[in-house]
Order: sequence, then structure tokens, then C-alpha cells
Amino acid sequence: MALRFTSSSSFSRSNILSPHKTTLLQPSFSINHHLRRRNDAVSFPKSCEWRAMKVSACVKLEEEEKSTSLKEWGKVSAVLFDMDGVLCNSEEPSRKAAVDVFAELGVQCTPEDFAPFTGTGEANFLGGVAKVKGVEGFDAEAAKKRFFEIYLDKYAKPNSGIGFPGALELITQCKNSGLKVAVASSADRVKVDANLAAAGLPLSLFDAIVSADAFENLKPAPDIFLAASGNLNVPPSECVVIEDAVAGVQAAKAAKMRCVAVTTTLPEENFVSAGPSFIRKDIGSVSLKDILTGDSGFNNDKIQGHQNNNFSMQTLPELLKERADNSQVLDTPASDNFLSAMQYASPNAIWNLVFGVNSPFGEKEGESQSGRVQQFIDYIADLEARGSTRIVPEFPSKLDWLNTSPLKFCRDLKGKVVLLDFWTYCCINCLHVLPDLEFLEKKYKEMQFVVVGVHSAKFDIEKDSEAIHNAILCYNNLTQ
Repeated sequence: MALRFTSSSSFSRSNILSPHKTTLLQPSFSINHHLRRRNDAVSFPKSCEWRAMKVSACVKLEEEEKSTSLKEWGKVSAVLFDMDGVLCNSEEPSRKAAVDVFAELGVQCTPEDFAPFTGTGEANFLGGVAKVKGVEGFDAEAAKKRFFEIYLDKYAKPNSGIGFPGALELITQCKNSGLKVAVASSADRVKVDANLAAAGLPLSLFDAIVSADAFENLKPAPDIFLAASGNLNVPPSECVVIEDAVAGVQAAKAAKMRCVAVTTTLPEENFVSAGPSFIRKDIGSVSLKDILTGDSGFNNDKIQGHQNNNFSMQTLPELLKERADNSQVLDTPASDNFLSAMQYASPNAIWNLVFGVNSPFGEKEGESQSGRVQQFIDYIADLEARGSTRIVPEFPSKLDWLNTSPLKFCRDLKGKVVLLDFWTYCCINCLHVLPDLEFLEKKYKEMQFVVVGVHSAKFDIEKDSEAIHNAILCYNNLTQ
């Protein structure tokens, strides 16, 4: 069965492929079930009109979104710093000390073997690798003792300079701004004290220091962060955590705290499933403004797509206008079709168009499709929980998304209705134009199932489940 989208009025215009109550003039679509007929094409404003309309609307929406994000971030009264990999450049030395421990046991390891167990406490850090390597009769406590002996003797001598640049400055700025500061680490206290001394960070800098010694459940359990919050007498909702490990980000979220992830230990993509509030390169890249305002979602390296791209939101209106007025965008039928589809793009989509984004996740050979699906799931969860989201998942360009998960048809769909939600697959990371409808017809004309399209959003901020429900009802009636 083939599918055609036309300008007929068989069904409610508000439910099929048309956003609800937008601030722009929206052409409406509905499904024509008289599949043998070809109606006249839908007419759109000229490309120059769309450029002016879209630039004006998106600038306004970006400004409103920024203001909303600042309000949503909420009050901040305390900052909880993880130690290894955040304040101290100690993750690699720790792994080397662990390699030395296993070498004494006659087990060959590499520093990379310990990476999956980063931030989970020394017992699990060592015990996890022992389990992987099949070390029989492994004594975690004895291994920890030897680990600390090697680590303190070889890698953490006082004032040896293992502190990350910018750590002391950020701590001082936080304290001068009236924020409380604490160390909240899954390491034992002996290592915490040694690392802070090696980094030149006096214990007196901190209002509280919480280590793993007194806890049975370490990160990703929230216990350490909740204890730090209690010691500071600050509600969890007013705490911001800075972490370098996935387990740490998970612990912060479990404690209902906001979290900044830094990529000193793990690459950025490793944090996608954990869902930090935003991501920075290292602690020197975290500003006091980031902590107090939540970055507003606009300076995130992930959204920028390039670490050297230092545009600020103050320049966005001018940049949008410059791109819209650029003579390289020609008034041709092709550009008219492209620009008319821009009405469905979100403000984040315009941001991606202006500044560019990283290579779509899962599009490169060898990259995990399941990881990209998880990225999408995290996006939706964040959107439903907060009403907005900071990190936009990246999907393959143009029509490629039709052939990749989660839209890859891997089994017999005879007699089924396949619902394509164009808000989900178009607007969140456009500018992917609405799918070429002739392409859809040709692609699925021999298939024994029906493809249904719906634009299920009240523009960019609210998912409209009723639109999906009504679309399914309409198509159930058509196919009976």
C-alpha cells in the first residue's frame, strides 16, 4: 500500500503533520486515502519570506528558551567536587599503581583494564579487574593496602603538582560567592588526604570532606553525595556535583542533584546514557557562571560540535540573520522546499544549522546503533521530566534516518501500522526536512503495511500524545 500526503481535508488539520498553535503560519497536511489520485502540490511562501519568518521566530524562541533555562536551573548553595579526575590528575597514576599491584601477583594488566571501574572505590577498582582476569583467592583488603603503599610512595608525593589547572581558582571563586564546597570521593580517606596534599589543595579549603571509608554503598549509589549534602546542611536540590566518572554522574542523579561532567578521564560519548546536566573538557573549563546558571544549555561543547567554537548567545541573532541573508542561499525551487520545511525545526535545530554539530552518532562504521538509540531515549526522558533538554541527539542526515534504528524494519510487519512521529525524527535535530513523500511511496509501495505520519508536538516544547492517538484511530478506520 502506498502513502500520499496531500492538501485534502479528510482529517483534522491539527492532528496530522501540523504542529499545534505555533507562532508561525503553518501549512496544514492530511492523509488522502484515495491513493489513486494525485492532488495539487501544497504551496509554500517564497524562500525569502520563510527566511525572514524563521529567523525572527527562532531568535525569539532561543531568547525565551534561555530565560526559561535560567529559571529552571534553580538555587545553588553548594558544590560537591569529586577528587580523582576532577580536582586531581590522579586517575592514570592510580591505574599504574594498580598495574604494579597485579604485577606482584603475577597477573599482567594494562592501565586501560581499570578504566571501566573508575570512580567506584578502590575495592571494586581492584576487585573488578581481578574478577575479569580470573584471579583466584583475591584478597581485596590486602590488595588495597599494597595499592596505597605503592601509590603514595611513587605517585602522590606532597606538592607534586597533580592538581588540575583551574581547580584552586574555581574553589576560591565558589567560596567567595558564598557557596559551600566539599570533596565527595569514592576513594578512602588516606588517598583523599594524600591527593589533596599532592595537588596543593589545603584541607581547610573545604567545608566538608566525605570519603568512602564509612560507606558500604559507593558510587553509583547516592550515599556519599547525600552525606556531603547533610554535612553541609544544604538540601540535595541545591547542590551541584562535578564528576569525571559515569558512576559519579549516576550517583549525583540518584541523589537528585545537578551534575557537570568533565572529560578528563572518559570521552564525552561515554556520558550520554548517564545524562549529566552538561559537559566540560576539564575543571578549568567550568566557570562560576556555569555552576550558578546551569550553562543555560548554550555553551555545551556537545551542542557546539567543536571545542574551539566559542560563540555566545549574544551573537546568535546576528549570526542567524547573516546566514539567512547569505547570497549562497538561492531562491530556487529546491531551496524553497528546504526552507519551507524549516517551519518544523526547533530552536536547537537552528543552532545546529548555524554552528554545526558533531558527526551523527551511529552513522560511522563500527559505532554502536544501540548507543544512538539510548541517546534518543535519554533525550525523551529529559524532555518529559523537565519540559526541555540540553543535549540534542544527533541523527543521520536527510533521509538516512529511515534506514537506521530505531526505524529499521527488521521483521515482518504485514498488516501493521507504522507511525512515524515527525516531531521526534525531524525537529529535534533538524534541519532534516520532512521526508520526501514520493520517496516514501516508492520505498514502501511493495510492503504489506501502512506508514502513518504525524507531527505530534505543540511546536518544540510539549509532546502531544493526543495527536498520535487520533492519527492511529484515523488509519485504523481507513484500513478496515
